[in-house]
Amino acid sequence: MIDRTALADFLRTRREALQPEDVGMPRGARRRTPGLRREEAAALAHMSADYYARLERERGPQPSPQMLAAIAQGFHLTRAERDHLFRLAGHVPDERSAAGEHVSPGLLRILDRLDDTPAEIVTELGETLRQSPLGAALTSDASLRSGPERSLGYRWFSDPGARALYAPEEHGFLSRLFAAGLRELAGRRGPGSRAAALADDLLARSPEFRTLWAAHEVGLRPSATKRFVHPAVGSLELHCQSLVDPETSHSLLVYTAVPGSESAEKLRLLAVLGPSVPA
Repeated sequence: MIDRTALADFLRTRREALQPEDVGMPRGARRRTPGLRREEAAALAHMSADYYARLERERGPQPSPQMLAAIAQGFHLTRAERDHLFRLAGHVPDERSAAGEHVSPGLLRILDRLDDTPAEIVTELGETLRQSPLGAALTSDASLRSGPERSLGYRWFSDPGARALYAPEEHGFLSRLFAAGLRELAGRRGPGSRAAALADDLLARSPEFRTLWAAHEVGLRPSATKRFVHPAVGSLELHCQSLVDPETSHSLLVYTAVPGSESAEKLRLLAVLGPSVPA
């Protein structure tokens, strides 16, 4: 059962504890509200300001698990705080697993400070959960994808167009890399896991994947140098640095170019052009 009073108090205290710069928002002038304004909190959770205000006023319908997950992520809640939010709203928190989509506050705080750098937070299945603005411009806006298509490894074998963003001379190795990575992950997570389900789907769809899967290759690791072929700015050579959250198995990937290089100039142009069509 929903505890409207406790839910309202919890939301209010978390909102007032956040400063705009904590969540990548401009502070603006004449700010008298302690912490975030309600309309700012609503924007973070991708909901209307009226809906959010009713929650803090102990009114309105019971929020759905999807809505609560959006609030938890927007407020940069820890996993324990997220679970508490679910219980206050009358829902049972989903089981914790490395395949979850709740990004830790620490990774989000780093990402919020990378506006001028391509960066993304991905799951162990290669699903992009969050992107910096320049990250979306480089690899396209991941929020426009859904289902298994959110995984780059899945798109690699199910959609030939997904390969256009990567240098052709690397396609063979990347095919082996994605198949080997999924083989390792399915073995680690077990036959009932999302990784195993993704592999079963690809086995039914892709002859190339079936051949690579049958080879049982494991242990491949990605190169630190990534070569992209962007539809607007052409070839880019970027260095990829990763930071892994051991609790969630999420990775923060940051792409940088050598200062003064042609790729660095192209990144500056890409920042002006903005996101491309999803690949």
